Amino acid sequence: MELLNYEFGPWEIVRTPKNKTSIIVGVVGSGNLEVLLEVAEINGKSKVCVETSVNGFSETWQAVLRDFTNQYQFSNTLITINDGGATPAVVQLRLMQAAQQWRSHYED
Repeated sequence: MELLNYEFGPWEIVRTPKNKTSIIVGVVGSGNLEVLLEVAEINGKSKVCVETSVNGFSETWQAVLRDFTNQYQFSNTLITINDGGATPAVVQLRLMQAAQQWRSHYED
């Protein structure tokens, strides 16, 4: 197991959440992963914690998560990923599902 931690931002626009309900997508299991998003006071940044069963891919995770956070710029958001050896396609799918649900948490 490997535990990876990343911070991205801070973002210029700090959005105010409409509610503080966490969301979760996916299921931890072989070839799958779950993504949990929570509101956290982290100075307008996105913080990502990844627990993965596959060691040695920290640079790949960082690149994927940098692209994701730059695209969505979810300020004050803690993202926890529990990876069960998911393929890149599954990682992308779960992140997109999480982003779609999380966008509804913020004021326009």
